[in-house]
Amino acid sequence: MAERDTHGNDGVEKVVIIGSGPAAWTCAIYAGRAKLRPLVYEGAITEENRLAGTLPLGQLNLTTEVENFPGFPTGISGPELMVRMREQATEEKVGTRIVTEDILDVDLSQRPFVLKDSAGETIRTHSVVIATGASANYLGLESESYYKNRGVSACAVCDGALPRFRNKPLIVVGGGDTACEEGTYLTKFGSDIHLVYRRGRENMRASPIMQQRLLDSPKVKPTWHSVVDEVIGGEERGMTAVRVKNLKSGEERVIEATGMFVAIGHTPNTKFLRGQLKTNEQGYIELADPFRATTSVEGVFAAGDVADFTYRQAITAAGMGCTAAIEAERWLAEHGA
Repeated sequence: MAERDTHGNDGVEKVVIIGSGPAAWTCAIYAGRAKLRPLVYEGAITEENRLAGTLPLGQLNLTTEVENFPGFPTGISGPELMVRMREQATEEKVGTRIVTEDILDVDLSQRPFVLKDSAGETIRTHSVVIATGASANYLGLESESYYKNRGVSACAVCDGALPRFRNKPLIVVGGGDTACEEGTYLTKFGSDIHLVYRRGRENMRASPIMQQRLLDSPKVKPTWHSVVDEVIGGEERGMTAVRVKNLKSGEERVIEATGMFVAIGHTPNTKFLRGQLKTNEQGYIELADPFRATTSVEGVFAAGDVADFTYRQAITAAGMGCTAAIEAERWLAEHGA
């Protein structure tokens, strides 16, 4: 763990970056190259963070293979990509200091801003970049957790084109726009798409046009008023099927499938902010200017999935990280910090 020495002579950091995904490391690379000597809080290695999917290196560290990140034509594993990003941002490379702790509390009402970490340290900083991401919501089944990245996914765009899903029956769980988008995307790859939704079509939360786009596909087979009870599989093959239960009749049946895509939303990791930044109805940080990564508080910037409820891709997060670093650098220069 890096020492918490400060960059400024007044004992105040120039910029603190909170997060450890593509947005955070890209921001750190740019901020480091700008001689801001950023301080990155990548998160603590705890059981609580493991269960929440918020361990250091972010969601991509839980992904087996990444085939759509530019520069890797044959693909790269999620953990390797994140380790490379982190390495590129280190103190030896560009001057970034990295602390493996959580930020538990922030006070954005005073300047410099005051942050408190899980080791009991208090940090003062002129600017902050929030890049804490959003955690995918899962069903909470033990079997679901066991087969994550071996058939169970929460991102069709990330994983749908992988060989294990091509020309195979797939499951999509959910009834909102995300589920319809995921299902429609998967029709390009899967042989059959089984949509499992706990209510009927008349109660789907997705917009009518999204519903129609999905359900008009001959590949889509809806399973209404049903929930997934168990993910079935084996050590060698990973997931091979799911058992679903009809909530009206109580009847259970097994659907063979090599993949299950859970599309029941994401939860932005913003609890520690205690409502000090403006967010939308889903809890994502609202950008004051979406092209500049600015938030409702001057000097605080947001990047990646914590502010992006539309795309949620590694490459878009990295781009937002770059934007946040440049905006922070300019803001600091304008304010003589």
